[in-house]
Amino acid sequence: MQRVFVTGGTGFVGKAVIHALQAHGFTVRCLVRPGSEADLKGFEGIERVPGDVQIPKGLEASMEGCDALIHLVGIIRERPGRGVTFERLHSVATANMVKAAEAAEVPRFIHMSTLGTRPNARSRYHQTKWEAEETVRTSRLQWTVFRPSIIYGVGDGFVSVLARMIKWLPVAPVIGDGKYRLQPVPVGQVAEGFARALAYPESKNHVYEAGGPRSYTFTEILDLIGAALGKSKVRKVYQPIGLMRPLVRLLEPLPLFPLTSDQLLMLQEDNVCDPAPFFQTFELTPVEFPIGLQRMFAQ
Repeated sequence: MQRVFVTGGTGFVGKAVIHALQAHGFTVRCLVRPGSEADLKGFEGIERVPGDVQIPKGLEASMEGCDALIHLVGIIRERPGRGVTFERLHSVATANMVKAAEAAEVPRFIHMSTLGTRPNARSRYHQTKWEAEETVRTSRLQWTVFRPSIIYGVGDGFVSVLARMIKWLPVAPVIGDGKYRLQPVPVGQVAEGFARALAYPESKNHVYEAGGPRSYTFTEILDLIGAALGKSKVRKVYQPIGLMRPLVRLLEPLPLFPLTSDQLLMLQEDNVCDPAPFFQTFELTPVEFPIGLQRMFAQ
């Protein structure tokens, strides 16, 4: 039985990946930061090893005997005062994991990046995701990189947030004109892709962009979530980008303010892809967003 080392296993995607790996018969070993052990409560049969992707010491030893490494650690928002930055959690952490995997002779490395990453990206988030990808691609490991669009499911930070807002607020705020397009994909399908990549040799040394079968504007997404919740109409209030920029710069240092300047940049571009290679390679059936919403809200 193959043993898979997982970072980021306590997160939303990480827990789904653990479930998928166990369903495929893999033994799972999770790197767990001290203090976050409770986040894996309820999982049986997994090995837990203490460690931190930002601290190289001990990483090599912690993954000895593993056949593959799935690296999921990432952040969407920086907290510089706590040392939580894109540079440290994306670029440096990935370099630490690659170096440790090479030293421990772990042959397979599956990496979660994000859709929109590229060398000339406007946002620092996308830039550091690209730097991390480059570290993986230039390593001695047999790698696979996944670039998902918005991932949704129970407990996510996107659809769940919008659903609460639509349910409880009289109007839904929309940044800009709301015409930027997104391609939501269910967390279960992303997790299944990670698990199947370990058994599909043709996925080695390939990048896969993962999204749903079609894209939607942000306003369309709000309407679809509203319809799934039984609302006939979602009222919206539009916030011009030009007015939001100075407000975001002023308030983003506050921990509870929901938007950053980097996220504002990303909202000004589409986040779409051709997901056909992802679905075809891993033999997955695309799930239409309205159907995915129904399944999500039924849980």
